[in-house]
Amino acid sequence: MRRVPLALAGLLLLTACGTQSATSGSAPGPAHSSCGTEPSSGSGSGTDVDGVRILGAGTGPTVCTEFEVTNHEKVPSTFTITFTLLSASRGALVNSTQTVPSVAPGRTVRRTFDLDGPVSDTDTTRVRILKVRSVPADEAPSTGGPCPASGAHVYADDGDAAMGLRVVGVRLVNCGSRTMRLHGYPQVQLLDEGHRPVTGVKILHGGSAIATGTGADGPPGTVLLKPGEQAYSVLVWRNTVEAGDPVDAPYVRVRAKTGASPVTVTPELDLGTTGRLGVGPWKKDTERGAVTSPSPSTSP
Repeated sequence: MRRVPLALAGLLLLTACGTQSATSGSAPGPAHSSCGTEPSSGSGSGTDVDGVRILGAGTGPTVCTEFEVTNHEKVPSTFTITFTLLSASRGALVNSTQTVPSVAPGRTVRRTFDLDGPVSDTDTTRVRILKVRSVPADEAPSTGGPCPASGAHVYADDGDAAMGLRVVGVRLVNCGSRTMRLHGYPQVQLLDEGHRPVTGVKILHGGSAIATGTGADGPPGTVLLKPGEQAYSVLVWRNTVEAGDPVDAPYVRVRAKTGASPVTVTPELDLGTTGRLGVGPWKKDTERGAVTSPSPSTSP
Protein backbone atom coordinates (compact mmCIF):
# COMPACT_ATOMS: atom_id res chain seq x y z
CA MET A 1 0.00 0.00 0.00
CA ARG A 2 0.98 3.62 -0.55
CA ARG A 3 2.88 5.24 2.31
CA VAL A 4 0.96 8.05 4.01
CA PRO A 5 3.22 10.50 5.88
CA LEU A 6 2.65 11.16 9.58
CA ALA A 7 2.98 14.93 9.28
CA LEU A 8 1.62 16.74 6.24
CA ALA A 9 3.02 20.16 5.46
CA GLY A 10 -0.03 21.78 3.85
CA LEU A 11 -1.47 24.83 5.61
CA LEU A 12 -4.74 26.50 4.76
CA LEU A 13 -5.31 30.19 5.49
CA LEU A 14 -8.84 30.51 6.87
CA THR A 15 -11.23 33.02 8.38
CA ALA A 16 -13.93 32.26 10.94
CA CYS A 17 -17.11 30.78 9.47
CA GLY A 18 -20.81 30.31 10.09
CA THR A 19 -22.61 27.71 12.11
CA GLN A 20 -22.96 25.21 9.27
CA SER A 21 -22.73 21.66 10.59
CA ALA A 22 -20.69 18.87 9.08
CA THR A 23 -22.03 17.54 5.80
CA SER A 24 -20.97 14.88 3.34
CA GLY A 25 -20.50 14.87 -0.38
CA SER A 26 -19.24 12.65 -3.15
CA ALA A 27 -17.50 13.55 -6.36
CA PRO A 28 -15.23 16.61 -6.57
CA GLY A 29 -16.98 19.71 -7.83
CA PRO A 30 -16.09 23.29 -8.62
CA ALA A 31 -13.27 24.89 -6.64
CA HIS A 32 -15.50 26.59 -4.07
CA SER A 33 -16.28 26.00 -0.42
CA SER A 34 -19.70 25.13 0.99
CA CYS A 35 -18.58 26.91 4.17
CA GLY A 36 -19.83 30.22 2.81
CA THR A 37 -17.12 31.92 0.73
CA GLU A 38 -14.87 31.34 -2.21
CA PRO A 39 -11.34 30.39 -1.10
CA SER A 40 -9.01 33.35 -1.43
CA SER A 41 -6.00 33.25 -3.71
CA GLY A 42 -2.82 32.32 -1.90
CA SER A 43 -4.80 30.59 0.85
CA GLY A 44 -3.35 27.18 0.10
CA SER A 45 -6.81 25.76 -0.56
CA GLY A 46 -7.05 23.16 -3.29
CA THR A 47 -3.63 21.70 -2.46
CA ASP A 48 -3.70 17.91 -2.83
CA VAL A 49 -1.52 16.19 -0.22
CA ASP A 50 -1.55 12.40 -0.53
CA GLY A 51 -5.21 12.26 -1.44
CA VAL A 52 -6.39 14.85 1.09
CA ARG A 53 -7.39 18.21 -0.35
CA ILE A 54 -8.60 21.20 1.67
CA LEU A 55 -11.08 23.24 -0.38
CA GLY A 56 -11.78 26.41 1.58
CA ALA A 57 -13.59 28.12 4.44
CA GLY A 58 -16.37 30.55 5.33
CA THR A 59 -17.00 33.29 7.87
CA GLY A 60 -18.83 33.33 11.20
CA PRO A 61 -18.25 32.39 14.88
CA THR A 62 -16.50 29.08 14.10
CA VAL A 63 -13.79 27.99 11.69
CA CYS A 64 -15.40 25.91 8.97
CA THR A 65 -13.20 23.65 6.86
CA GLU A 66 -14.16 21.70 3.76
CA PHE A 67 -11.90 18.93 2.54
CA GLU A 68 -11.84 15.98 0.15
CA VAL A 69 -10.38 12.51 0.50
CA THR A 70 -9.49 10.43 -2.55
CA ASN A 71 -8.80 6.73 -2.10
CA HIS A 72 -5.83 5.75 -4.25
CA GLU A 73 -5.78 2.20 -2.88
CA LYS A 74 -7.24 -0.89 -4.54
CA VAL A 75 -9.68 -1.70 -1.71
CA PRO A 76 -12.35 0.36 0.10
CA SER A 77 -10.61 2.22 2.91
CA THR A 78 -11.57 4.14 6.04
CA PHE A 79 -9.58 7.33 6.64
CA THR A 80 -8.95 9.12 9.93
CA ILE A 81 -7.51 12.63 9.60
CA THR A 82 -6.33 14.82 12.47
CA PHE A 83 -6.52 18.59 11.94
CA THR A 84 -5.10 21.33 14.18
CA LEU A 85 -6.40 24.89 14.30
CA LEU A 86 -3.56 27.40 14.64
CA SER A 87 -3.78 31.08 15.55
CA ALA A 88 -2.15 33.82 13.51
CA SER A 89 0.94 33.39 15.69
CA ARG A 90 0.96 29.63 14.92
CA GLY A 91 -0.13 28.65 18.43
CA ALA A 92 -2.28 25.51 18.56
CA LEU A 93 -5.88 26.29 19.55
CA VAL A 94 -7.80 23.01 19.13
CA ASN A 95 -7.57 19.62 17.39
CA SER A 96 -10.27 17.80 15.46
CA THR A 97 -10.24 14.19 14.26
CA GLN A 98 -12.46 13.39 11.29
CA THR A 99 -13.23 9.83 10.15
CA VAL A 100 -14.33 9.18 6.58
CA PRO A 101 -15.57 5.59 6.37
CA SER A 102 -15.47 3.14 3.49
CA VAL A 103 -14.21 5.26 0.58
CA ALA A 104 -14.34 3.14 -2.57
CA PRO A 105 -11.19 2.74 -4.72
CA GLY A 106 -10.76 5.77 -6.95
CA ARG A 107 -13.64 7.60 -5.24
CA THR A 108 -13.44 11.15 -3.88
CA VAL A 109 -15.54 12.04 -0.82
CA ARG A 110 -16.14 15.59 0.42
CA ARG A 111 -16.66 16.54 4.06
CA THR A 112 -17.25 19.76 5.99
CA PHE A 113 -16.67 20.31 9.71
CA ASP A 114 -16.57 23.17 12.21
CA LEU A 115 -13.73 23.90 14.61
CA ASP A 116 -14.72 25.81 17.73
CA GLY A 117 -11.83 28.04 18.76
CA PRO A 118 -11.26 31.44 20.38
CA VAL A 119 -11.50 33.34 17.09
CA SER A 120 -13.40 36.39 15.92
CA ASP A 121 -14.57 37.56 12.51
CA THR A 122 -11.33 39.46 12.06
CA ASP A 123 -8.95 36.68 13.14
CA THR A 124 -6.72 35.03 10.58
CA THR A 125 -6.23 31.38 11.42
CA ARG A 126 -4.70 28.30 9.87
CA VAL A 127 -5.67 24.65 9.77
CA ARG A 128 -2.94 22.06 9.44
CA ILE A 129 -3.34 18.36 8.66
CA LEU A 130 -1.31 16.66 11.36
CA LYS A 131 -1.65 13.05 10.27
CA VAL A 132 -3.65 10.69 8.10
CA ARG A 133 -4.36 7.06 8.94
CA SER A 134 -6.14 4.63 6.65
CA VAL A 135 -7.20 1.01 7.07
CA PRO A 136 -9.10 -1.39 4.80
CA ALA A 137 -12.79 -0.73 5.38
CA ASP A 138 -13.48 -4.36 6.26
CA GLU A 139 -10.77 -4.14 8.98
CA ALA A 140 -11.89 -0.83 10.47
CA PRO A 141 -12.42 -0.80 14.27
CA SER A 142 -15.88 -0.01 15.64
CA THR A 143 -17.28 0.92 19.03
CA GLY A 144 -20.96 0.63 18.18
CA GLY A 145 -23.49 0.72 15.39
CA PRO A 146 -24.33 -2.30 13.22
CA CYS A 147 -22.71 -5.51 14.44
CA PRO A 148 -19.92 -6.70 12.11
CA ALA A 149 -20.14 -10.14 10.51
CA SER A 150 -17.61 -11.33 13.11
CA GLY A 151 -20.17 -10.69 15.86
CA ALA A 152 -17.82 -8.38 17.77
CA HIS A 153 -16.90 -4.72 17.97
CA VAL A 154 -13.11 -4.40 18.38
CA TYR A 155 -11.26 -1.15 19.03
CA ALA A 156 -8.34 0.39 20.96
CA ASP A 157 -8.94 2.74 23.88
CA ASP A 158 -7.07 5.99 24.56
CA GLY A 159 -4.54 4.27 26.83
CA ASP A 160 -2.17 5.93 29.26
CA ALA A 161 1.46 7.03 29.34
CA ALA A 162 3.88 7.85 32.17
CA MET A 163 7.66 7.86 32.59
CA GLY A 164 8.22 6.45 29.10
CA LEU A 165 5.78 3.58 29.68
CA ARG A 166 2.83 3.12 27.32
CA VAL A 167 -0.35 1.14 28.04
CA VAL A 168 -3.24 0.70 25.58
CA GLY A 169 -6.27 -1.55 25.93
CA VAL A 170 -7.73 -3.53 23.03
CA ARG A 171 -11.45 -3.85 23.72
CA LEU A 172 -13.90 -6.44 22.36
CA VAL A 173 -17.70 -6.32 22.72
CA ASN A 174 -19.85 -9.33 21.83
CA CYS A 175 -22.57 -7.69 19.73
CA GLY A 176 -23.83 -10.99 18.32
CA SER A 177 -26.61 -13.28 19.48
CA ARG A 178 -24.44 -16.18 20.68
CA THR A 179 -21.93 -16.71 23.44
CA MET A 180 -18.39 -16.00 22.26
CA ARG A 181 -15.38 -17.99 23.45
CA LEU A 182 -11.93 -16.44 23.68
CA HIS A 183 -8.84 -18.26 24.86
CA GLY A 184 -5.34 -17.07 25.66
CA TYR A 185 -4.02 -14.02 23.86
CA PRO A 186 -5.13 -12.04 20.83
CA GLN A 187 -2.94 -12.46 17.77
CA VAL A 188 -1.24 -9.20 16.77
CA GLN A 189 0.78 -8.05 13.78
CA LEU A 190 2.57 -4.70 13.77
CA LEU A 191 2.44 -2.51 10.66
CA ASP A 192 4.44 0.60 9.85
CA GLU A 193 3.15 3.86 8.42
CA GLY A 194 3.14 2.35 4.92
CA HIS A 195 1.13 -0.68 6.11
CA ARG A 196 4.17 -2.96 5.84
CA PRO A 197 4.87 -5.63 8.50
CA VAL A 198 7.30 -4.49 11.19
CA THR A 199 10.10 -6.97 11.83
CA GLY A 200 12.59 -7.24 14.66
CA VAL A 201 10.07 -6.68 17.48
CA LYS A 202 9.53 -9.50 19.97
CA ILE A 203 5.88 -10.05 20.89
CA LEU A 204 5.74 -11.15 24.53
CA HIS A 205 2.80 -12.99 26.09
CA GLY A 206 2.06 -10.95 29.20
CA GLY A 207 3.50 -7.60 30.21
CA SER A 208 5.42 -8.39 33.40
CA ALA A 209 8.76 -8.44 31.56
CA ILE A 210 8.14 -4.78 30.69
CA ALA A 211 6.27 -3.52 33.76
CA THR A 212 3.95 -4.90 36.44
CA GLY A 213 0.56 -3.59 37.44
CA THR A 214 -0.54 -2.60 33.94
CA GLY A 215 -3.37 -5.11 33.51
CA ALA A 216 -1.32 -7.22 31.09
CA ASP A 217 -0.40 -9.67 33.85
CA GLY A 218 -2.00 -12.98 34.78
CA PRO A 219 -2.21 -16.44 33.23
CA PRO A 220 -4.13 -17.07 30.02
CA GLY A 221 -7.50 -18.77 30.25
CA THR A 222 -10.87 -19.19 28.57
CA VAL A 223 -13.24 -16.23 28.52
CA LEU A 224 -16.92 -16.75 27.73
CA LEU A 225 -18.80 -13.64 26.64
CA LYS A 226 -22.57 -13.59 26.51
CA PRO A 227 -24.20 -11.13 24.08
CA GLY A 228 -23.44 -7.61 25.26
CA GLU A 229 -20.49 -8.61 27.45
CA GLN A 230 -16.98 -7.26 26.94
CA ALA A 231 -13.38 -8.41 27.15
CA TYR A 232 -10.06 -6.63 26.97
CA SER A 233 -6.37 -7.26 26.38
CA VAL A 234 -3.60 -4.81 27.27
CA LEU A 235 -0.66 -3.77 25.09
CA VAL A 236 2.32 -2.47 27.05
CA TRP A 237 5.67 -1.12 25.86
CA ARG A 238 8.40 1.42 26.57
CA ASN A 239 9.58 4.13 24.21
CA THR A 240 13.19 4.14 25.47
CA VAL A 241 15.71 5.14 22.80
CA GLU A 242 19.29 3.98 23.13
CA ALA A 243 21.61 2.61 20.45
CA GLY A 244 20.05 1.93 17.05
CA ASP A 245 17.10 3.27 15.12
CA PRO A 246 13.75 3.75 16.91
CA VAL A 247 10.78 1.74 15.65
CA ASP A 248 7.31 3.21 15.16
CA ALA A 249 4.30 1.03 14.33
CA PRO A 250 1.13 3.13 14.04
CA TYR A 251 -1.05 0.16 13.14
CA VAL A 252 -1.72 -3.16 14.89
CA ARG A 253 -3.72 -5.84 13.09
CA VAL A 254 -5.61 -7.81 15.74
CA ARG A 255 -7.24 -11.23 15.50
CA ALA A 256 -9.29 -12.09 18.57
CA LYS A 257 -8.54 -15.78 18.06
CA THR A 258 -7.23 -18.17 15.42
CA GLY A 259 -9.28 -17.86 12.25
CA ALA A 260 -11.02 -14.62 13.30
CA SER A 261 -11.30 -11.73 10.87
CA PRO A 262 -8.61 -9.09 11.49
CA VAL A 263 -9.32 -5.60 12.83
CA THR A 264 -6.65 -2.93 12.37
CA VAL A 265 -6.37 -0.46 15.25
CA THR A 266 -4.02 2.54 15.50
CA PRO A 267 -2.41 2.66 18.97
CA GLU A 268 0.61 4.53 17.51
CA LEU A 269 3.29 2.27 19.00
CA ASP A 270 6.46 4.30 19.60
CA LEU A 271 8.68 1.38 20.58
CA GLY A 272 11.96 3.29 20.67
CA THR A 273 14.84 0.83 20.42
CA THR A 274 13.41 -1.61 22.99
CA GLY A 275 12.30 -4.20 20.42
CA ARG A 276 9.55 -5.57 22.71
CA LEU A 277 5.77 -5.39 22.99
CA GLY A 278 3.85 -7.09 25.80
CA VAL A 279 0.38 -8.47 25.01
CA GLY A 280 -1.88 -9.38 27.92
CA PRO A 281 -4.34 -12.28 27.94
CA TRP A 282 -8.01 -11.75 27.24
CA LYS A 283 -9.93 -10.88 30.42
CA LYS A 284 -13.60 -10.24 31.03
CA ASP A 285 -14.28 -6.53 31.39
CA THR A 286 -15.88 -6.98 34.81
CA GLU A 287 -12.46 -8.04 36.11
CA ARG A 288 -10.79 -4.89 34.84
CA GLY A 289 -10.08 -1.68 36.67
CA ALA A 290 -8.78 1.38 34.87
CA VAL A 291 -5.87 0.73 32.51
CA THR A 292 -3.18 2.90 34.03
CA SER A 293 0.58 2.94 33.98
CA PRO A 294 2.25 1.69 37.17
CA SER A 295 4.37 3.95 39.30
CA PRO A 296 8.14 3.74 38.69
CA SER A 297 8.55 1.72 41.91
CA THR A 298 6.55 -1.18 40.45
CA SER A 299 8.38 -1.25 37.13
CA PRO A 300 11.20 -3.78 36.77
